Amino acid sequence: MAGGMPDRNFLISVFQQVDKDGSGAIDAGELQSALSNGNWTPFNPDTVRLMIGMFDKKGSGTITFEEFGALWKYVTDWQQCFRAFDRDSSGNISKEELKTAITTFGYRFSDQFYDVLMRRFDRSGKGVIHFDDFIQCCIVLHTLTQAFSFHDTDRDGVITITYEQFLHMVFSLRV
Repeated sequence: MAGGMPDRNFLISVFQQVDKDGSGAIDAGELQSALSNGNWTPFNPDTVRLMIGMFDKKGSGTITFEEFGALWKYVTDWQQCFRAFDRDSSGNISKEELKTAITTFGYRFSDQFYDVLMRRFDRSGKGVIHFDDFIQCCIVLHTLTQAFSFHDTDRDGVITITYEQFLHMVFSLRV
């Protein structure tokens, strides 16, 4: 995912358009209305919440202009990634395209697990994953992998944890 930071003046104008109430910070509602899925559907609020959480350094629940530049680059990079894996240019990701993407990211899953991912991240129920849900799928996989890796000290892909450790791991994740 390559690409440099956009021009500061461009970012200022975009930030001001997104910051509808002129507060100097962007909240989840403002960000959701500014992001496009490419299919006229509202951007997934869970994906918006995850992205704000990633770039909101002060924990305020909003994005300042300084944080917005990094968020903008992040979304732009994801768009390029999404387009690269949307081989048929349908504007969504099929199960086969998802397998290609996830495998390219270094994961090795069974065919049955891709069915689980499709059920979990196909909000439209049409057997495809849209842009916002693709981002969420990738963030969730990455976050869960990090949590698992913390316990997989010998790197064999197997962990032994207590039920309470498992619950702690699940409830402490921002997914």
